[in-house]
Amino acid sequence: MHQTKKQKSENEVEKLTDYSSLLPQSNLTPMIRSWLIEDHPTFDVGGLVVGTNIKTAHLYMKSEGIFAGKPFVDAVFREVGCEITWNEDIAIEGSYLNPNSNSDNGKITLAIVKGPVNAILRGERTALNTLSRCSGVATAAYTSCQKMKKLHPNWSGSIAGTRKTTPGSFRIVEKYGLIIGGCNTHRLDLSQMTMLKDNHIWACGGNISKAVKLARSAAGFSQKIEVECQSVEEALEAADAGADVVMLDNFGPEGLKIDAKTVKEKFPHVIVEASGGITFDTMADYACESVDIISRGNLTQGYSCLDYSLKVQK
Repeated sequence: MHQTKKQKSENEVEKLTDYSSLLPQSNLTPMIRSWLIEDHPTFDVGGLVVGTNIKTAHLYMKSEGIFAGKPFVDAVFREVGCEITWNEDIAIEGSYLNPNSNSDNGKITLAIVKGPVNAILRGERTALNTLSRCSGVATAAYTSCQKMKKLHPNWSGSIAGTRKTTPGSFRIVEKYGLIIGGCNTHRLDLSQMTMLKDNHIWACGGNISKAVKLARSAAGFSQKIEVECQSVEEALEAADAGADVVMLDNFGPEGLKIDAKTVKEKFPHVIVEASGGITFDTMADYACESVDIISRGNLTQGYSCLDYSLKVQK
Protein backbone atom coordinates (compact mmCIF):
# COMPACT_ATOMS: atom_id res chain seq x y z
CA MET A 1 0.00 0.00 0.00
CA HIS A 2 1.28 3.49 -0.78
CA GLN A 3 2.03 5.33 2.42
CA THR A 4 2.57 8.88 3.60
CA LYS A 5 6.10 10.31 3.84
CA LYS A 6 6.09 9.88 7.62
CA GLN A 7 5.15 6.21 7.32
CA LYS A 8 7.70 5.67 4.56
CA SER A 9 10.59 7.00 6.66
CA GLU A 10 10.22 4.02 8.97
CA ASN A 11 10.61 1.40 6.24
CA GLU A 12 12.40 3.32 3.48
CA VAL A 13 9.67 2.37 1.01
CA GLU A 14 10.52 3.07 -2.62
CA LYS A 15 9.74 6.65 -3.61
CA LEU A 16 6.67 7.13 -5.77
CA THR A 17 7.26 8.25 -9.35
CA ASP A 18 6.34 11.85 -10.14
CA TYR A 19 4.27 11.72 -13.34
CA SER A 20 3.30 15.41 -13.39
CA SER A 21 5.68 16.17 -16.27
CA LEU A 22 3.45 14.04 -18.51
CA LEU A 23 1.12 17.05 -18.58
CA PRO A 24 2.86 19.95 -20.41
CA GLN A 25 1.70 23.32 -19.12
CA SER A 26 1.12 24.56 -22.67
CA ASN A 27 -1.55 21.87 -23.07
CA LEU A 28 -2.90 21.90 -19.53
CA THR A 29 -3.60 25.63 -19.25
CA PRO A 30 -6.02 26.01 -22.19
CA MET A 31 -7.82 22.83 -21.16
CA ILE A 32 -8.35 24.06 -17.60
CA ARG A 33 -9.33 27.50 -18.90
CA SER A 34 -12.05 25.96 -21.06
CA TRP A 35 -13.48 24.09 -18.05
CA LEU A 36 -13.57 27.29 -16.00
CA ILE A 37 -15.25 29.21 -18.82
CA GLU A 38 -17.84 26.45 -19.15
CA ASP A 39 -18.62 26.71 -15.43
CA HIS A 40 -18.61 30.52 -15.42
CA PRO A 41 -19.80 31.74 -18.84
CA THR A 42 -21.35 35.08 -17.82
CA PHE A 43 -22.09 36.80 -14.47
CA ASP A 44 -20.74 35.55 -11.14
CA VAL A 45 -23.36 36.77 -8.70
CA GLY A 46 -21.94 34.64 -5.88
CA GLY A 47 -18.57 36.22 -6.51
CA LEU A 48 -20.16 39.66 -6.17
CA VAL A 49 -21.62 38.64 -2.81
CA VAL A 50 -18.32 37.45 -1.29
CA GLY A 51 -16.11 40.16 -2.77
CA THR A 52 -12.39 40.22 -3.43
CA ASN A 53 -10.90 40.22 0.06
CA ILE A 54 -7.89 37.92 0.43
CA LYS A 55 -8.88 34.73 2.23
CA THR A 56 -7.53 31.23 2.79
CA ALA A 57 -9.32 27.95 2.23
CA HIS A 58 -8.40 24.45 3.38
CA LEU A 59 -8.53 21.52 0.96
CA TYR A 60 -9.72 18.38 2.77
CA MET A 61 -9.70 14.72 1.77
CA LYS A 62 -12.63 12.97 3.43
CA SER A 63 -12.66 9.44 2.02
CA GLU A 64 -10.12 6.65 1.79
CA GLY A 65 -8.15 6.00 -1.39
CA ILE A 66 -5.37 7.09 -3.70
CA PHE A 67 -4.65 10.82 -3.84
CA ALA A 68 -4.33 11.74 -7.54
CA GLY A 69 -4.87 14.81 -9.71
CA LYS A 70 -2.55 17.34 -8.07
CA PRO A 71 -1.31 18.92 -11.37
CA PHE A 72 -4.89 19.69 -12.41
CA VAL A 73 -5.68 21.38 -9.09
CA ASP A 74 -2.49 23.42 -9.35
CA ALA A 75 -3.51 24.55 -12.84
CA VAL A 76 -7.03 25.50 -11.76
CA PHE A 77 -5.94 27.80 -8.95
CA ARG A 78 -3.08 29.24 -10.97
CA GLU A 79 -5.58 30.14 -13.70
CA VAL A 80 -7.92 31.97 -11.27
CA GLY A 81 -5.03 33.84 -9.67
CA CYS A 82 -4.74 31.98 -6.37
CA GLU A 83 -1.80 30.38 -4.58
CA ILE A 84 -1.97 26.79 -3.34
CA THR A 85 0.45 25.39 -0.76
CA TRP A 86 0.42 21.62 -0.33
CA ASN A 87 1.18 19.69 2.82
CA GLU A 88 4.25 17.99 1.39
CA ASP A 89 4.34 15.35 4.14
CA ILE A 90 0.90 14.05 3.20
CA ALA A 91 -0.23 15.29 -0.24
CA ILE A 92 2.02 12.93 -2.21
CA GLU A 93 0.57 11.96 -5.58
CA GLY A 94 -0.13 8.22 -5.61
CA SER A 95 -0.26 7.84 -1.82
CA TYR A 96 -3.00 5.76 -0.26
CA LEU A 97 -4.58 7.92 2.43
CA ASN A 98 -7.19 7.07 5.02
CA PRO A 99 -8.75 10.08 6.78
CA ASN A 100 -10.06 7.83 9.56
CA SER A 101 -6.58 6.63 10.52
CA ASN A 102 -4.41 9.57 9.40
CA SER A 103 -6.40 12.29 11.18
CA ASP A 104 -8.45 12.94 14.30
CA ASN A 105 -11.57 14.38 12.72
CA GLY A 106 -12.26 12.15 9.69
CA LYS A 107 -10.56 14.43 7.18
CA ILE A 108 -7.02 15.22 6.07
CA THR A 109 -5.86 18.75 5.32
CA LEU A 110 -4.00 18.43 2.03
CA ALA A 111 -3.42 22.06 1.09
CA ILE A 112 -4.15 25.71 1.79
CA VAL A 113 -5.42 27.96 -1.01
CA LYS A 114 -4.93 31.72 -0.72
CA GLY A 115 -6.31 34.51 -2.88
CA PRO A 116 -9.33 36.75 -3.53
CA VAL A 117 -12.26 34.89 -2.04
CA ASN A 118 -14.34 35.20 -5.24
CA ALA A 119 -11.46 33.64 -7.19
CA ILE A 120 -11.09 30.77 -4.72
CA LEU A 121 -14.78 29.95 -5.10
CA ARG A 122 -14.59 30.35 -8.86
CA GLY A 123 -12.07 27.52 -9.02
CA GLU A 124 -13.51 25.41 -6.22
CA ARG A 125 -15.85 23.05 -8.05
CA THR A 126 -13.67 22.54 -11.10
CA ALA A 127 -10.73 21.61 -8.85
CA LEU A 128 -12.79 19.28 -6.64
CA ASN A 129 -14.56 17.57 -9.54
CA THR A 130 -11.23 16.84 -11.21
CA LEU A 131 -9.53 15.69 -8.03
CA SER A 132 -12.37 13.40 -6.93
CA ARG A 133 -12.61 11.69 -10.32
CA CYS A 134 -8.89 11.35 -10.92
CA SER A 135 -8.51 9.87 -7.43
CA GLY A 136 -11.46 7.56 -8.07
CA VAL A 137 -9.86 6.08 -11.18
CA ALA A 138 -6.48 5.83 -9.45
CA THR A 139 -8.04 4.01 -6.51
CA ALA A 140 -9.86 1.54 -8.76
CA ALA A 141 -6.60 0.92 -10.64
CA TYR A 142 -4.57 0.53 -7.46
CA THR A 143 -6.95 -1.90 -5.78
CA SER A 144 -7.07 -3.98 -8.96
CA CYS A 145 -3.28 -4.20 -9.16
CA GLN A 146 -3.01 -5.09 -5.49
CA LYS A 147 -5.59 -7.84 -5.83
CA MET A 148 -3.81 -9.33 -8.82
CA LYS A 149 -0.44 -9.23 -7.05
CA LYS A 150 -1.96 -11.06 -4.10
CA LEU A 151 -3.74 -13.76 -6.12
CA HIS A 152 -1.16 -14.13 -8.92
CA PRO A 153 2.20 -12.92 -7.55
CA ASN A 154 4.13 -14.45 -10.46
CA TRP A 155 1.95 -13.04 -13.25
CA SER A 156 4.07 -10.69 -15.36
CA GLY A 157 1.20 -9.14 -17.31
CA SER A 158 -0.55 -5.80 -16.88
CA ILE A 159 -4.04 -4.49 -16.19
CA ALA A 160 -5.22 -1.80 -18.59
CA GLY A 161 -8.10 0.60 -18.96
CA THR A 162 -9.86 1.09 -22.30
CA ARG A 163 -11.05 4.02 -24.40
CA LYS A 164 -14.34 4.05 -22.47
CA THR A 165 -13.63 7.46 -20.99
CA THR A 166 -15.53 10.72 -20.53
CA PRO A 167 -15.77 12.44 -23.95
CA GLY A 168 -13.76 15.58 -24.52
CA SER A 169 -10.59 16.75 -22.84
CA PHE A 170 -11.55 15.21 -19.49
CA ARG A 171 -10.42 11.83 -20.77
CA ILE A 172 -6.83 12.82 -19.95
CA VAL A 173 -7.74 13.10 -16.26
CA GLU A 174 -9.02 9.52 -16.23
CA LYS A 175 -6.05 8.23 -18.23
CA TYR A 176 -3.68 10.01 -15.85
CA GLY A 177 -5.50 8.42 -12.92
CA LEU A 178 -4.89 4.96 -14.39
CA ILE A 179 -1.14 5.62 -14.49
CA ILE A 180 -1.06 6.96 -10.92
CA GLY A 181 -2.93 3.85 -9.75
CA GLY A 182 -0.47 1.51 -11.47
CA CYS A 183 -2.45 0.38 -14.53
CA ASN A 184 -1.77 0.86 -18.23
CA THR A 185 -3.82 3.43 -20.12
CA HIS A 186 -4.30 1.28 -23.25
CA ARG A 187 -4.46 3.66 -26.24
CA LEU A 188 -5.12 7.30 -25.44
CA ASP A 189 -7.10 7.93 -28.63
CA LEU A 190 -7.75 6.61 -32.13
CA SER A 191 -4.40 7.88 -33.38
CA GLN A 192 -2.12 6.29 -30.79
CA MET A 193 -2.56 2.66 -31.84
CA THR A 194 -4.52 1.06 -34.65
CA MET A 195 -7.21 -1.23 -33.30
CA LEU A 196 -9.25 -3.16 -35.83
CA LYS A 197 -12.43 -4.06 -33.98
CA ASP A 198 -15.21 -6.38 -35.10
CA ASN A 199 -16.98 -3.52 -36.89
CA HIS A 200 -13.84 -2.72 -38.90
CA ILE A 201 -13.46 -6.34 -39.97
CA TRP A 202 -17.13 -6.78 -40.83
CA ALA A 203 -17.26 -3.48 -42.72
CA CYS A 204 -14.42 -4.50 -45.01
CA GLY A 205 -15.81 -7.92 -45.90
CA GLY A 206 -14.54 -9.97 -42.96
CA ASN A 207 -11.01 -10.44 -44.34
CA ILE A 208 -8.70 -9.99 -41.34
CA SER A 209 -5.47 -10.48 -43.30
CA LYS A 210 -6.42 -7.86 -45.86
CA ALA A 211 -7.43 -5.40 -43.13
CA VAL A 212 -4.17 -5.84 -41.20
CA LYS A 213 -2.01 -5.43 -44.30
CA LEU A 214 -3.85 -2.28 -45.37
CA ALA A 215 -3.49 -0.86 -41.86
CA ARG A 216 0.23 -1.63 -41.87
CA SER A 217 0.69 0.20 -45.17
CA ALA A 218 -0.41 3.41 -43.43
CA ALA A 219 0.80 2.79 -39.87
CA GLY A 220 4.31 1.81 -40.90
CA PHE A 221 6.82 0.43 -38.41
CA SER A 222 6.20 2.92 -35.61
CA GLN A 223 2.61 2.04 -34.68
CA LYS A 224 1.25 -1.17 -33.22
CA ILE A 225 -1.76 -2.85 -34.81
CA GLU A 226 -4.26 -4.72 -32.65
CA VAL A 227 -7.10 -6.93 -33.87
CA GLU A 228 -10.19 -7.77 -31.86
CA CYS A 229 -10.86 -11.49 -32.33
CA GLN A 230 -13.93 -13.59 -31.66
CA SER A 231 -12.20 -16.98 -31.99
CA VAL A 232 -8.75 -18.53 -31.83
CA GLU A 233 -8.88 -18.97 -35.62
CA GLU A 234 -9.29 -15.21 -36.05
CA ALA A 235 -6.45 -14.57 -33.60
CA LEU A 236 -4.10 -16.87 -35.51
CA GLU A 237 -5.05 -15.24 -38.81
CA ALA A 238 -4.44 -11.77 -37.37
CA ALA A 239 -1.05 -12.77 -35.93
CA ASP A 240 -0.02 -14.43 -39.17
CA ALA A 241 -0.94 -11.25 -41.08
CA GLY A 242 1.36 -9.17 -38.87
CA ALA A 243 -0.77 -7.93 -36.00
CA ASP A 244 1.26 -6.93 -32.94
CA VAL A 245 -1.58 -7.49 -30.48
CA VAL A 246 -4.55 -9.86 -30.59
CA MET A 247 -7.50 -9.26 -28.31
CA LEU A 248 -9.48 -12.33 -27.29
CA ASP A 249 -12.82 -10.63 -26.83
CA ASN A 250 -15.64 -11.91 -24.60
CA PHE A 251 -14.06 -15.30 -24.00
CA GLY A 252 -14.75 -17.31 -20.87
CA PRO A 253 -11.68 -17.57 -18.63
CA GLU A 254 -10.96 -21.27 -19.16
CA GLY A 255 -11.43 -21.19 -22.92
CA LEU A 256 -9.37 -18.02 -23.13
CA LYS A 257 -6.42 -19.61 -21.34
CA ILE A 258 -6.41 -22.51 -23.80
CA ASP A 259 -6.66 -20.27 -26.86
CA ALA A 260 -4.11 -17.77 -25.53
CA LYS A 261 -1.62 -20.62 -25.13
CA THR A 262 -2.28 -21.74 -28.70
CA VAL A 263 -1.54 -18.24 -30.01
CA LYS A 264 1.58 -17.84 -27.88
CA GLU A 265 3.01 -21.20 -28.90
CA LYS A 266 2.82 -20.29 -32.58
CA PHE A 267 3.47 -16.52 -32.27
CA PRO A 268 5.43 -15.95 -29.02
CA HIS A 269 6.18 -12.32 -29.95
CA VAL A 270 2.49 -11.35 -30.24
CA ILE A 271 0.87 -9.62 -27.27
CA VAL A 272 -2.31 -11.38 -26.11
CA GLU A 273 -5.01 -9.26 -24.50
CA ALA A 274 -8.06 -10.53 -22.64
CA SER A 275 -11.03 -8.18 -22.73
CA GLY A 276 -14.81 -8.03 -22.71
CA GLY A 277 -17.05 -8.26 -19.65
CA ILE A 278 -14.14 -8.61 -17.22
CA THR A 279 -14.77 -7.13 -13.78
CA PHE A 280 -12.86 -6.60 -10.55
CA ASP A 281 -14.35 -9.83 -9.22
CA THR A 282 -13.51 -11.96 -12.29
CA MET A 283 -10.24 -10.50 -13.60
CA ALA A 284 -8.03 -12.89 -11.61
CA ASP A 285 -9.66 -15.82 -13.40
CA TYR A 286 -8.09 -14.68 -16.69
CA ALA A 287 -4.49 -14.37 -15.51
CA CYS A 288 -2.05 -16.93 -16.89
CA GLU A 289 1.38 -17.11 -18.48
CA SER A 290 -0.02 -16.68 -22.00
CA VAL A 291 -2.06 -13.55 -21.26
CA ASP A 292 -0.11 -10.28 -21.33
CA ILE A 293 -2.89 -7.72 -20.82
CA ILE A 294 -6.22 -7.83 -19.03
CA SER A 295 -8.29 -4.77 -19.94
CA ARG A 296 -11.39 -3.47 -18.18
CA GLY A 297 -13.68 -0.70 -19.35
CA ASN A 298 -15.12 -0.27 -15.87
CA LEU A 299 -11.86 1.24 -14.62
CA THR A 300 -12.87 4.49 -16.37
CA GLN A 301 -16.60 3.85 -16.70
CA GLY A 302 -18.44 3.42 -13.43
CA TYR A 303 -15.67 4.17 -10.93
CA SER A 304 -16.46 5.62 -7.51
CA CYS A 305 -15.36 9.19 -6.84
CA LEU A 306 -13.47 10.14 -3.69
CA ASP A 307 -14.79 12.85 -1.39
CA TYR A 308 -12.89 16.15 -1.16
CA SER A 309 -14.01 19.57 0.06
CA LEU A 310 -12.68 23.14 0.11
CA LYS A 311 -13.62 25.33 3.07
CA VAL A 312 -12.98 29.07 3.27
CA GLN A 313 -11.65 30.00 6.69
CA LYS A 314 -13.30 32.82 8.67
